[in-house]
Amino acid sequence: MQCQTVLPGTECTFWSKSGCVFEGNSCQNVVGDCEGCERIVEGTIGQVCSVAPSPSHKWSAGMCNFATHRKIEVKIEDLKVNPLKASKKAAGGKKK
Repeated sequence: MQCQTVLPGTECTFWSKSGCVFEGNSCQNVVGDCEGCERIVEGTIGQVCSVAPSPSHKWSAGMCNFATHRKIEVKIEDLKVNPLKASKKAAGGKKK
């Protein structure tokens, strides 16, 4: 359904026939961690997130999963395997 208060004419998953079903009956303004995100839009109450109605809750547990301006770095470490031990381990499972 389309939002009628903060983002008029925008599809909103928290809007129902009785109005906004999110706590406080309205979206909340973005927090400082949201600066630079592509999902920030200008609403009637100021800058709000187009995906999450409460940006402070999304950032409370660490990083927001909708953030487009920050990326998670994954470190992969190469393990050295002794080829003799690996062949013995593989051969040990074949005996019956």
